[in-house]
Amino acid sequence: MIKVDIYNVTDLMTNCCYLVDESTGKSAVVDPGDKSEKLNSRIDADGGRLEYVILTHGHYDHISYAKQLAEKYGAKIVTGRLNNEFLSKPMLNLSAYHGVSLEPFSADILLDDNDTFLLGDTKITYITTPGHTSGCGSYIFDDTIITGDTLFCESYGRTDLPTGDSQQILQSIKKLKNLDGDYKIIPGHGQLSTLSHERKYNPIMRTL
Repeated sequence: MIKVDIYNVTDLMTNCCYLVDESTGKSAVVDPGDKSEKLNSRIDADGGRLEYVILTHGHYDHISYAKQLAEKYGAKIVTGRLNNEFLSKPMLNLSAYHGVSLEPFSADILLDDNDTFLLGDTKITYITTPGHTSGCGSYIFDDTIITGDTLFCESYGRTDLPTGDSQQILQSIKKLKNLDGDYKIIPGHGQLSTLSHERKYNPIMRTL
């Protein structure tokens, strides 16, 4: 089982998730869009056992502190295979448009659809959910899905940025809708939700 705490980072209030496998104490951070002293202090207090820096997609507000965080704790950067090019291209990660200085980097572990990996004793499954960008993906573990900017509470990610695709995001939302059972949803921004709530109240998901 993984315990999740959320730290809001960046001016866009990105939901940066701190994951701790309860049986082993090994940890991961998802989408560190900026440095958080509170988060770093928490990692230190937990013994600095950061295994992974995990990225849902490649926009600057989700990746800007990934390289530094991974280097600080000797962690591996994990993301979807199609997202890797975003980490080194300012026009794709949008840093070029927002005056953000972002040193190019590359992930250590590249995932394809339905690949799995372990955080301690807990399995995490990666699924591709493109549309907001071509490299978007979601992470499933226990009763939780981290959806990045694909699915929000009663909404979904914009598709008018580079590599965005409105038809792809509909298919991705349908893919999430069709998962068996219910899950807690942690989006890239905003309030948390559940898959059952989204099936009932999300205006796009209801039509699929």
